Amino acid sequence: MSYDIAIVGAGPAGASAALFAAKAGKKTLVVDSDQSITKRAWVENHYGVLEITGPDLVDIGKKQAAKFGAELVQDKVTNVTKAGEGFQLQTEGGNSYEAKHVILATGLMVDLAETIGVNTKPGTEPRIKTVLETDASGKTNVAGIWAAGTAAGVSVHTIITAGDGAKVAINVISELNGERYVDHDVMKKA
Repeated sequence: MSYDIAIVGAGPAGASAALFAAKAGKKTLVVDSDQSITKRAWVENHYGVLEITGPDLVDIGKKQAAKFGAELVQDKVTNVTKAGEGFQLQTEGGNSYEAKHVILATGLMVDLAETIGVNTKPGTEPRIKTVLETDASGKTNVAGIWAAGTAAGVSVHTIITAGDGAKVAINVISELNGERYVDHDVMKKA
């Protein structure tokens, strides 16, 4: 089974990317190792949310992505290799998945990216030593592999990583569609 977009990580960046990708009708896979640093957070600075625990924020994000059809798998991606028109992802659990595009939303962890040849650079955020090198759209040096959130060097705040995940997903969707994609819902009249 092949996916349009596979996302590694389901913290705010990954789940937000998955939400946009699935809602756009793209066959979306999220592989999450359940190691998001957001799981230790208390959040009072996320627009539209009065206050929430990190675990609740992550749980809601996963549910939103699943609502639109994203498939969520708990496992750890150990390698990504070129396969045909896209990539094959191998996991610690012995599973294998194929996808046209891959979004790395791995938070503090850059080991997978380094294994698969994605360029890294020194991080600029406090306590973030290394991040993935991307262009403004989220593309890495490996065509078809993108990065979002803390792993891509943006601020660790959930509102920013979630927005970055959405931005990168919209860019991937636009590339798949061959035209700029926007997702605007409007309230239904009563």
